[in-house]
Amino acid sequence: MDIERKTIVKEYVKKYLLITLGCVLYPIGVVMFLQAGGLAGGGATGIALIINQVTGVSTGLIAFIINVPLLLWGGKVFGREFFISTLYVIGLSSLLMWLTEYVFFTWLPSAYGLSLLPFTNDRLINSVTGGAIFGFGMGLIFRCGSSSGGTDIPVKVLKKKFRHISTGFITMTSDIIIVACSVFAYKEDTLEVLFFTVLSVVVFTLVFDWVLYGGNSAKMVFIISEEEPARRICARVLKELDAGATFIDAEGAYTGKLKKVLLCVVKPIVYPNLRDIVREEDKKAFMIVSSAKEIYGEGYLPQDKEEI
Repeated sequence: MDIERKTIVKEYVKKYLLITLGCVLYPIGVVMFLQAGGLAGGGATGIALIINQVTGVSTGLIAFIINVPLLLWGGKVFGREFFISTLYVIGLSSLLMWLTEYVFFTWLPSAYGLSLLPFTNDRLINSVTGGAIFGFGMGLIFRCGSSSGGTDIPVKVLKKKFRHISTGFITMTSDIIIVACSVFAYKEDTLEVLFFTVLSVVVFTLVFDWVLYGGNSAKMVFIISEEEPARRICARVLKELDAGATFIDAEGAYTGKLKKVLLCVVKPIVYPNLRDIVREEDKKAFMIVSSAKEIYGEGYLPQDKEEI
């Protein structure tokens, strides 16, 4: 097997390991915290939770039935690889959700008299923890270019059309609409259930966006200085931070003096070191710091990376 093929296989295995981890976290967040805590949710899972609340039918089974037609649509729009990976996610996550429900709600109570769920009756803990775990799992799945089916597929279609809106925001909007419908299913403590369900959706969105985009974020820094100190700063950035830098020729509008602008993009964890270098080399340097959410190029995302 040549090096290129080994690399492809390695990336493929890594992708499906991350997807599998996401599928494991999915039912933990949904079944063990949201469902066990008497809360609803967003997306197809939220619809399944509402139907489960009304009928008692397994959440995993309902989610699977909802997902099948949407999966066929997604496969048509996004292609074969998306279809295969999403089918894997739907099958595994639905199976794990059903298995989790069976073990904790049926088998343990009937066989051993153990009722482990909910872990706590505090709806705040259930909503925050469930939303966070669910969001982390879904973020991993989306980051690998797949989805869990359901409303994720319309979300990806909308993202393709409205590229300036974050995936998490589109997801949250659709989720809130579904959550509003849960008012008709949860007859006890309706307002409380609605409040904590919305909270879980917000937590889900924050964690989901952090997993999806957080690894690509960085600090974009413009350092305006005289040529000599700018050269020293650049040399230290290249050597000590192992970061790239670009010089831009500039002229002070008021003084008319020639300046050098050093443009750097560094990871947030490295930024304090960059700040120290500038402080040590030129206390008069002018710095402009902003957050860069997505970066394409060496050391970051490849140019042909699919938008997520």
